[in-house]
Amino acid sequence: MKKAPIKKITAKVSGNATSKAVAKTKAKAAPAAGILYSIAALDLAGHMFKVTLTVKAPAAIGQVFALPAWIPGSYMIREFSRNIVSIRAEAEGKAVALAKLDKHSWQAAPCQGPLTVEYEVYAWDLSVRAAHLDQNHGFFNGTSVFLRVLGQEADAHEVNIVQPKDAACKNWKVATTLPELKAKRYGFGSYQAANYDELIDHPVEMGDFALATFTAHGVPHDIVVTGKVPNLDLERLCRDLKAICETQIAFFEPKTKKAPMDRYVFMTMAVGDGYGGLEHRASTALICARADLPTTASTSTEIGDGYLKFLGLCSHEYFHTWNVKRIKPAAFAPYNLQAESYSPLLWLFEGFTSYYDDLMLVRAGLIDEDAYFKLLGKTVNSVLRGSGRTKQSVADSSFDAWGKYYRQDENAPNAIVSYYTKGSLIALAFDLTLRSKTNGEKSLDDVMQALWQRYGRDFYKGKARGVTPAEVEDLFDEIAGTRMKPFFERYIRGTDDVPLARLLAPFGVKYSDVRKAQKPSLDVNLGRDGNDAKLAQVHQGGAAHLAGLSAGDVLVAIDGLRVTGSNLDTLLGRYAVGAKVAVHAFRRDELMTFTAELQGDRAPGISLALLPAPKKATGPKRPSAQ
Repeated sequence: MKKAPIKKITAKVSGNATSKAVAKTKAKAAPAAGILYSIAALDLAGHMFKVTLTVKAPAAIGQVFALPAWIPGSYMIREFSRNIVSIRAEAEGKAVALAKLDKHSWQAAPCQGPLTVEYEVYAWDLSVRAAHLDQNHGFFNGTSVFLRVLGQEADAHEVNIVQPKDAACKNWKVATTLPELKAKRYGFGSYQAANYDELIDHPVEMGDFALATFTAHGVPHDIVVTGKVPNLDLERLCRDLKAICETQIAFFEPKTKKAPMDRYVFMTMAVGDGYGGLEHRASTALICARADLPTTASTSTEIGDGYLKFLGLCSHEYFHTWNVKRIKPAAFAPYNLQAESYSPLLWLFEGFTSYYDDLMLVRAGLIDEDAYFKLLGKTVNSVLRGSGRTKQSVADSSFDAWGKYYRQDENAPNAIVSYYTKGSLIALAFDLTLRSKTNGEKSLDDVMQALWQRYGRDFYKGKARGVTPAEVEDLFDEIAGTRMKPFFERYIRGTDDVPLARLLAPFGVKYSDVRKAQKPSLDVNLGRDGNDAKLAQVHQGGAAHLAGLSAGDVLVAIDGLRVTGSNLDTLLGRYAVGAKVAVHAFRRDELMTFTAELQGDRAPGISLALLPAPKKATGPKRPSAQ
């Protein structure tokens, strides 16, 4: 794959890093904390953290504590308090009664002097959202382990991360972007936060992790990889992530190239099979398949599909450093951590980020336009595959994320649309429209930079104000120089498909839809359940749906021939479209018989391809053109 040259990096790379891997920057002076936490690995095999919280000046009427019900960036009530196994309080050596107010909150009885609360947290959620602890590593988000002291959230907070005494942890280090107080970089000890919001926005990884450091426009960036990854190519990770980070920093600050943080950490948990990420103001927590990470055993300079997926994930979460961590919807400024915070704008904050994540790979010189349009074609196909897009708008999908998108069931393709994927296509459509209307003088880049200048740049500098839906629409009108309300009504508040074929044509991109109409299909998706052909999803209006089959049914035979998890297409390939077949299937433990009339494959077959460039360039440039 053709790659643009990348400037030489001055990264320090180490598979067994110490505090010498990067110079410790002096923490900014902060007022003495009135809220002190200590967190220790109490039981590695039992996956238990012990947290001690001391409040120097508890409320006279009885201090109230609450653990967040959700974590910003993952829009579902998760009820982290269910993992608190035991809790007790004392003051001046005497027990203080704790009354449970609701499933998230406790109130201590009035007391004299500092109040100490001690509790144990079960940590066995191997994800980017909560906490996990075993003999190999420890990880936690503050929302899972740090009780909030109601009424004192704006005060300074301090946390002491205690080194485990277990022999298995003798080489453990600490990775976090919390400002150090007495701790050394990568070391156990005390860290500080200006307030509770800052405290919970810096996840912590503990373990004997691999570490690499590079600098992007003057800002140190760490790559932390936990989990066994033979022959991990940290130099290539540094080189590629440096290109992505510098491209994004320059995107939002083209003149100053100033990053919004003093340091950044990519925290990566490598597992056998996994994928996900969660953004924070100066770091991201990632989980990926170890096979997706680059290896020094290969001499190829090509970017494989797995590594490309990982780089896209890193690009997505890094873009969130600006778009959602600092440019925020008004509903998130400030967060209500105990209940749902509804916003119809996730199509902008997640969808537009999903648009720019792959686009930044092109602009960083890591992939070419052909590879980019291949990725884009996959996104188009995924959006057009489900009929839910004709029933739910991306504005409604954003608002209903708490109850629908994050709680998907087998009927999801028929009922909802993703504000991530369709949101990214809306971003593309906005970009193409703005470029066409202004003959290339304006683009979606201008919108994002205006959002950053007006709402994001000073968010953590005393001007914490989110953007409203009306302000978003006004901004698009301003940049475009015309009213964009019809666009919002049709594609954001409405359910129309984005007319990409028409919009892409003037930019030299051919949009083709080659459906396999002659391929017989039941129009279902199979789930992973051993060798059984278990229906995970049945698409509305397809042959299986019309025959009466349902998600959860296990196909047994077609016209008397056994069906397995791998031979369905082969069996159906013996028939012509329109043929009727007898289908035997188990629903629960009952054998049922259905007659299905096979249809042509209804899955979209969108492909995007660059047309030969004209001898003389005319019209505005493509968003992906260099």
